Amino acid sequence: MKTSDRKLDHIEICLKENVESSYNGFEDVMLIHKAIPEIDYDEIDTTLEFFGKKLSAPFIVASITGGHKRAVEINRNIAIAVENLGLGMGVGSQRAGIEGGDLESFTVVREYAEKSFIYANIGLPQIIRDLEFAEKAVEMIDADALAIHLNYLQEAIQPEGDRFSRGAYDVIEEACKSLKVPVIVKETGAGIRRDVALKLKSLGVSALDVGGKGGTSFSVVESYRCDERMAKIGRDFWDWGIPTAYSILECYDVLPVIATGGIRSGLDLAKALALGAVIGSSALPILKEAVKGYREVESYLRYVIEGLKVAMFLTGCRRVEDLRRVEIFIYGRLKDWLEVRGYNVSKLCFKR
Repeated sequence: MKTSDRKLDHIEICLKENVESSYNGFEDVMLIHKAIPEIDYDEIDTTLEFFGKKLSAPFIVASITGGHKRAVEINRNIAIAVENLGLGMGVGSQRAGIEGGDLESFTVVREYAEKSFIYANIGLPQIIRDLEFAEKAVEMIDADALAIHLNYLQEAIQPEGDRFSRGAYDVIEEACKSLKVPVIVKETGAGIRRDVALKLKSLGVSALDVGGKGGTSFSVVESYRCDERMAKIGRDFWDWGIPTAYSILECYDVLPVIATGGIRSGLDLAKALALGAVIGSSALPILKEAVKGYREVESYLRYVIEGLKVAMFLTGCRRVEDLRRVEIFIYGRLKDWLEVRGYNVSKLCFKR
């Protein structure tokens, strides 16, 4: 099957089936209410600078799709929305475009989001085979950064999966040295742990998108495309991975963290930032709006941003970076994880 056809399969499955994993870890995080915020709601400032681009809020649209005709409208609608709101976005894997798929589905993004932060996206197996894929992906959309995505859970289940990673660290280091834009390493639903984050930092990676468990499970997505045996295995691994909140705490003091994986509201975003993420992102709920129109995408993004402002107001945070210093309460499975991993839970909860 052509890569572009496979990407279309993924879109159809995500729109029609239940593909979300359970528990992202934010359920075990509480922001501690400040009864007197000591600020006015109208003075809250959600802006920040990210890789040289000013964003109106710490939220971007995660990579979704590309390479097929249906993706043109989806990516156009997202691009219009992020440009109007002063946000940013990533594109889906550009392998399809490089291999001859629909180029417009990718180039439409920069056409309609001229000033926005846009990151290119290519899979690690593709650059292990041919490092030129990285540069081609950046050039295709005049990207501000490149995300190298890690999706080995998906590859392990996918009928056409690329199940190799030998030499991966060497090629990531070479990409960081050779490209003129920052390199983000991006997981796609199974999270990143601390030792991997430290290794990636040593290679010159500029940021991590932890892509933790709790959002779309591509193990389940692929199970709809497999024979009976692999479909069953895909469902067995439905909830495989490190939850998003856990991954943030593993990585936040190593490299700037993009929190992806189950961010579904402004409150989720506020919790991610309080745990140490610099920015948050989401894909599936935005895909569901993007097939309707750019106004629907804008409406959802405004919902997330306004929810973030409410959380900031109720914790006395005037600026986004203030959220990193608020007192939080961690309990349940997340507390158990931190204790087993040797973290000082009290230090994390009270003004790190």
